[in-house]
Amino acid sequence: MATPQVETVSTGVDKAKLGAAAALVVAALAAYYVLGKQGQLAQWGALLLGLAVAIVVFFTSEPGKALYAFGRDAWREVKKVVWPSRKEAIQMTAYVFGFALLMAMFLWLTDKTLEWLFLDLILGWKK
Repeated sequence: MATPQVETVSTGVDKAKLGAAAALVVAALAAYYVLGKQGQLAQWGALLLGLAVAIVVFFTSEPGKALYAFGRDAWREVKKVVWPSRKEAIQMTAYVFGFALLMAMFLWLTDKTLEWLFLDLILGWKK
């Protein structure tokens, strides 16, 4: 059974909007550097204004609308999550640290035991 192919339909208008958004980002960056002698207020104003217009143009295209819908759905899912209380989070963190400490001690003890067994008893290499 073949899986259906998903086709992305992109109209010429959407491609033009995406191209315009990209051009606006480049123009905003260029304006930032060109306006270097005009002062930081002019630089940052041109950059932020250009980026804001680019974002508006991007979100009017179909990919922008899809990204917005994805973000909205993701936020809706995050709201459904039952987060642990502060007490539960502290307890679980303590369990993780305790287990890590216990494993570190176990591995250190295993390493020293094997070192003593192989180097001292079997090979006879004294330190």
